[in-house]
Amino acid sequence: MRYAEQVPRRSRSGRKMGAAAAATLIAMTMAACSGGGGGGGGDDEAGGAAAPSTIPELTEDPLTLSFIWFEWPPAQALEDFANAEYSKERPNVTVEVNTVPNANWHDAMFTQFAARQTDFDIAVLDSQHIGEAVTNGNILDLTDFIDENIDVDAYDPYLLAAYGQYPQAETGQRDEDASLYGLPLLGDTWTMIYRKDLIGDEPPATWDEMISVARQCQEDNPGVSGLAFHQANGSDAAAVTYNTVNGVYGGELWDSDERQIEGIINDEAGQKSMDVLVNEMKPLTATGSGNWFIDEVNAAVAQGKACIAFNWIAPIGGLLDPEQSTLGDTREEILDKLGFATLPTQDTDLVPLGGMGMHVSAYAPEDRQAEALNFMRWFQQPEIQKKWAEAGGVPARTDALNSPEFLDAAPYNQVFTDSVPRMRDMWNVPEYAQLIDIENTSVNAALNGVKGPEEALDDIATEQQDVLDSSGGGL
Repeated sequence: MRYAEQVPRRSRSGRKMGAAAAATLIAMTMAACSGGGGGGGGDDEAGGAAAPSTIPELTEDPLTLSFIWFEWPPAQALEDFANAEYSKERPNVTVEVNTVPNANWHDAMFTQFAARQTDFDIAVLDSQHIGEAVTNGNILDLTDFIDENIDVDAYDPYLLAAYGQYPQAETGQRDEDASLYGLPLLGDTWTMIYRKDLIGDEPPATWDEMISVARQCQEDNPGVSGLAFHQANGSDAAAVTYNTVNGVYGGELWDSDERQIEGIINDEAGQKSMDVLVNEMKPLTATGSGNWFIDEVNAAVAQGKACIAFNWIAPIGGLLDPEQSTLGDTREEILDKLGFATLPTQDTDLVPLGGMGMHVSAYAPEDRQAEALNFMRWFQQPEIQKKWAEAGGVPARTDALNSPEFLDAAPYNQVFTDSVPRMRDMWNVPEYAQLIDIENTSVNAALNGVKGPEEALDDIATEQQDVLDSSGGGL
């Protein structure tokens, strides 16, 4: 899933792409049109080059290992963590996590991929980006490397599959015969954030109950909205919200085997879900919230203006900072008012998969590809995953997810551990970027009264089906 920078704001020193980098991207796009060359090891065939099973000899010369991600607190946390901890093993290596605005994240990576030349060594890809990168040969096939260096049994099978496998398996399963192109970097899902002082200590257990409690809280507390959630037409904001409601009310996004969307996403369960979202949940949100995403939901919670909110776990740490909250002068006072829980159930217990993995650019120089592989091996060690948890990361190894280092680090970390068996992802196909844009546009239009709920969902089904039918692609 995609994200935006955390708000309330927090200073960060991570490196951003400037005007020079933007100019480079334009030049690289032009080079791509004329078949520009690559760095080390790219392959024009679908699937890309394979990484060696053993890590090549590493250089002892000074080396900068570069990531590309988007602007938000985990990016700075990764850079700080890597330079503090990886340097103990590799003192000659500096890690840079270069960032771009969330809205430019996909294009910043894939423009360079198209040019067969990247200024990053490790791309942080959304789970749904993998199909596009694999079919274009942009990232290394890590299957043999992972078999030799990584204990795959240490992970929930779906997390390992979601952040690295292609073709993607059925939700909750890993196909051991499929190739792996990445390893987990950051896990994530939605948490329900609720005002204990306004609705009580016990969170609502079902989605219908949650709506009822939010409605009553809004009536009882003028100036406080019952709900706060993502509605924006950007990234995957509005689409994830609809997909989450669709899941808990028993809907399906598509039939992956038949590549069929029309008649599935807009079936009876799908229509019920859109009706709940637009006609029951939307009226409980603040005026002007039709383009809210992570930042705005965090701000509403921190300012005491929402009874119940939904947000990704990774970017909500600032909610417990008294300097960023009006709910208390200390962390303890804030926690007297805020509770965190797994999402309510309804017809099912599904929750959205978030997070992303690390992937080695097929066009990075060989010495930096080798370093990238070494970093990934190092990062997945159990003691390093626990340290990453202490530094604010969300690990993927099962032992780390159940460790005191993770569970005691923040009051919402237990939510992630408990949510892993409930996760559902979207379409892991090369057409993902087109599909998500279609859905965002129409869900946002429905939430803002531009389209009716039924019209919006039928438009999504028709337009997404046209994309799949016209692409001629397959899994």
